[in-house]
Amino acid sequence: MAEFTHLVVVKFKEEVVVEDIIKGLEKLVFEVDTVKSFVWGNDIESMEMLRQGFTHALMMTFGSKDDFNAFQAHPNHVEYSATFSAAIEKIVLLDFPVVAIKPMPT
Repeated sequence: MAEFTHLVVVKFKEEVVVEDIIKGLEKLVFEVDTVKSFVWGNDIESMEMLRQGFTHALMMTFGSKDDFNAFQAHPNHVEYSATFSAAIEKIVLLDFPVVAIKPMPT
């Protein structure tokens, strides 16, 4: 079964303290065992016309789609989603099975 990725591209509201949101996500991923990895970054290189106002990318990897579904239904995720949703100005979500052409070394 293929790994499954949850990719979030987001622009936070201007008044949001992004570090607090990231700390909350870091706490969440350690509370939910089905999260295999979590990485994030703040775009500092793209031209504004290409990033369309989005500023951050967040990516979680799961062992399978079933693991992702378990994460989505987990009470801690459901609770934190309200905080996260209130912080965003705009968002794009992509959830997909991984097709690895050149896998990361282990």
